Formats: sequence, structure tokens, C-alpha cells
Amino acid sequence: MSPKGRDILKSMVGAVEPARPETPSAPPPHRPSGAVKAMNLSLGRLGEEAAAAKALRESLASGDRVLEIDPSAVEMSFIRDRIPVNKDPEFERLKQSIQESGQQVPILVRPDPIRAGHYQAAYGHRRLRAAAEIGVPVKAVVRKLTDEELILAQGQENGPRVDLSFIERALFARRMDEHGFSREMIAQALATDKPETSRLLQVAQTIDPEIILAIGPAPKVGRPRWLAFAEKFRETGGRKKVQAAIAGAAFQTLESNSRFDVIWKALEEKDAPQRVEQMLRTQDGGTLASVSRSGKNFRITVKSAAFSEFLARRLEGLAAEFEEENEGK
Repeated sequence: MSPKGRDILKSMVGAVEPARPETPSAPPPHRPSGAVKAMNLSLGRLGEEAAAAKALRESLASGDRVLEIDPSAVEMSFIRDRIPVNKDPEFERLKQSIQESGQQVPILVRPDPIRAGHYQAAYGHRRLRAAAEIGVPVKAVVRKLTDEELILAQGQENGPRVDLSFIERALFARRMDEHGFSREMIAQALATDKPETSRLLQVAQTIDPEIILAIGPAPKVGRPRWLAFAEKFRETGGRKKVQAAIAGAAFQTLESNSRFDVIWKALEEKDAPQRVEQMLRTQDGGTLASVSRSGKNFRITVKSAAFSEFLARRLEGLAAEFEEENEGK
């Protein structure tokens, strides 16, 4: 965090806050493409820092305590919102920040409703994981929360301050729906309206969760392409095509956005025509003709000149017989 950012946070927290608030996942300075972009990024970070400080100040002012807890005693939320990835540069930066400066912003947990001395995290899962991997206690605000309050806190913290991808939000909505939360509750947790909630559920309920997890968060893929993906997935053979693409040797080496592209292309590939071959033979084994079907097409390849003449004589009669059988249908 920049010195200016720390000054803003200190002034907001004041004497109530014993810890130094800082956005846990704020990315380190990078090379922007212009002065405007750099200014927007700086303002965005300061806004996140101010939001973190305000939330922490309100929490502490209401009587919440910040404790240091063994990460092994804290479980993830009973509904996951993030899709885990093998390589997460932001998480590595967070670990480095905690190693160098300590954990500046506590996570929010509730006492485990079953196991004494254990907790469930509402938000701050990456900070929790970072503390576990570093081997240090995690700083946490402990608050009694119902399931609904935990999900609201989780969604509201991750909505405006954490850039969850569309498919992460969709999967989060599906998991809430499966746990019995109402559409109104889901919309409130995601800070969205009912139509958008319906679109999120439409995508996540069409595509198998295993396939979504295999693709990953795909942060560059937005709502329009996921809706189109879900529509393609409904088509016959969509699941088989996707599973075949995922099983490819190179699939696991790709980053999430590229995985989506690979599966998108697999869905666009046309199926090879299904052919049913049948051989017509005489009683002594001689070949008369071969029959093949491809969709609505029906082809007879005659191998015998005599059989060819026989069919030619019978075609008009067969057509008339067909019309007679299908008359009135």
C-alpha cells in the first residue's frame, strides 16, 4: 500500500482500531498504459482501502474483537464463491504482502455451530489460506451470524470489492439456490436485480458444475459469451464434446480463458454424419446392394445389374404403396 493510502486508513480508523487496515488483495504497482489509466487504478485502490477501513471501523465500534486464530480451526464458508485456480498471481502477491507487512485487515468468521473452538469464515478466504500456507495465525473478527447473515456478508464483501467473474457469480448463485435460499436472498447477496439473477442461474444450472470448475473463473469471458455457451451446450452431444476437450492432454496446461476458448471451439465443431451400413445379399451369399443412412438421407448402392433392373421396375409401385399406407396420416 502507498504511504498516502496508509494515511487515509489511519485517519478513518482512529483510536478504535488496533490493527492497520489495508485491502488484502490490492495488487502491487504495475506498468499502466497511460496517465489516465494510472490515475483510475490509484483512485480505485484508495477507494477499496477506504471501504476496508470503514467496514473495520464499524465492526470494532460495534464491539467486535479482533482475535488471532489458528487457521486450521477455521473452515471455509459452507458456500464457496471463488473458483480455485492452480496459478493465482494475486494470491502470491497477497502472501508476500502478509509476509513482509503482516495481515492488515482481519477476516470475518462466526463460531462453528457444532464444534466448540472452531469457526467458519464469511469472507477473507484468501487471507485465511495465505496465513495457513505461511504458518502464522490469522487475524479475525468473530461475530455470531446466521446462515443468511453469513451469506450476505460474504456476497456484499466480495461483490463491490472483489472482482468475481461472471461464471463465479453464476456458480455462487447456483450453490445458494441448492441450499434453499430464495431468489430475493440470492439477488441481495450478489447485489444484483432479479433478471440478472435469473441469467446467472440459467447459465450455472445448464452447464455441469464439474465442467465450470474444469474451465475455471475465465475472468475475461463475460455474460454474453457464457449465455451463448449455455445455449450451445444444450444442443445434442454438447456434453460429450466438452468432456472430450477437457480430457485432452494439453487442456490442463492452459490458463482459464484459453480453456474456455478450447471448449467453445469444440462445441462449434459439427458432428460427423452418423452412417448405418446394411448389406443386402442373396440366400447363397451374393451381394445385391449396400444401404447407408446419414440423417434424413437414405442411399442404396446396387452391386447387381439384375437387382438394379428389378428395383427400377418396382419403384413406381413402391411409391404408390407408400402413399396408400400413409393416406390420412
